[in-house]
Amino acid sequence: MTELGAEACSKALKSAGITMNEVEALFCSHSFGGRVVGQRILRFLGTRGIPVINLENACAGGSSAINMAWAAVASGQYQTVIALGVEQMSRGLIPPNADNYEAALGLTLPAKYAMRAKRHMKLYGTTEKQLALVAVKNTENGSLNPYAKNQIPLTLEQVLAARMIAEPLTLYQCTGNADGAAAVVITSKRRGNNQVRIRASVLGSGRYTSIKDEGLSADDELARRVGKLAYELAGVGPEDIDLAEVHDAFTIGEILAYENLGFCPVGEGGRFVEEGQSKRNGRLAVNASGGLIARGHPLGATGVAQACEVFWQLTKQAGERQVERARVGLTHTAGGATPNIGSGACVVSIFSI
Repeated sequence: MTELGAEACSKALKSAGITMNEVEALFCSHSFGGRVVGQRILRFLGTRGIPVINLENACAGGSSAINMAWAAVASGQYQTVIALGVEQMSRGLIPPNADNYEAALGLTLPAKYAMRAKRHMKLYGTTEKQLALVAVKNTENGSLNPYAKNQIPLTLEQVLAARMIAEPLTLYQCTGNADGAAAVVITSKRRGNNQVRIRASVLGSGRYTSIKDEGLSADDELARRVGKLAYELAGVGPEDIDLAEVHDAFTIGEILAYENLGFCPVGEGGRFVEEGQSKRNGRLAVNASGGLIARGHPLGATGVAQACEVFWQLTKQAGERQVERARVGLTHTAGGATPNIGSGACVVSIFSI
C-alpha cells in the first residue's frame, strides 16, 4: 500500500515538473490503511518534517483531500501541496459501521442502491435497459484507460444476463473493490500551460431533516445542495460542464447524478443515457475514464483518480478516450452511508483550463 502511494506521488511530481523539496504539506486519504499512512509513504520519497494530514471520509475521502489541499493553497497557507488517495481493499462487501443497525439487518450498499433504482423506476419509468446502458458505456470507456481494472467492454446482453446482486442490479452494474493510489500536485505557482485551475471544491454532509422537509432522499438532497454551492462558487452552471467524473458505484448512482447535478431534469436520467447524451461524443461526457464501474473503487483514492482524469482530459493527455471539446470538468463523489441521513459526505469540484 505504501509503495502504491509513493509511486502515485512520484508520477504526479514528475508530471508537474516539481521536486519533493518544494512540497510543503501532504493531504493523504485512506479508509483502511491504519495509522499515519501519509508519514509511512513519505519514507519512500526522501523527505522529512512537512505537515501530513491523514483523513478518512469513506468514498468521498480522496475528494475531501483535494478540497482541504485546495483550501490550504487558496488561503495562502502553502504554495505547493500534494493531495494523495491510497487504498488496499479486502474482499467482499465493505464492512458497515458499528452503529449502522440498518446494514446489520441487511441494508448493505447494493441493497440501498437497488431500492433507489426501484423507486426511480416506479416514479419515472426508468428501465432495466437504461440502467444497464451505464455499464455498457463505462466499460467501453474503461477499455481505453490503461489505469482501469476492467478493460473489457461489455454488451447490453452481457450486463443484463449477469448474476443478480440486488434486483434490479446485476453483477456488472456494481463496482468491484480495487487496490489503487492517485495523487495530484496543487500549487499557486504558474508553471507553463500544463496546468488546470480548480475553480471550486465544496464538501458537505447529509442532514436528517432533508427527507421530511424537502421530500427528497437524503442522498439526493446532499448532492443537489453541494452541487449548487460548487456552481455558484465557480461562476458556472451545469450547461457549462464538458465532462464529469461522477460516483457510479452502482449504475443507478450515475443516473441520479445526472439529475442531482442539473445535467438533465429530474426523472429523465434514464433517457439521458439511452439517447447517448453522456457518451464521450455526446452532449456531456460522463465517466470517460470508465468510472468506478470499470476503473474500480479504491475508496480513499477514488476522488483523486477522478481529478487526475479531468486533468488529463483538460490538458489533452487522455489518449484514445480524449474528449476533444473538454474545457470545464466536474468531479462528484459521495459515500459513508449512515442511518437516517444517507450519505455521510459528498464533494463536488469544478476544474477548467
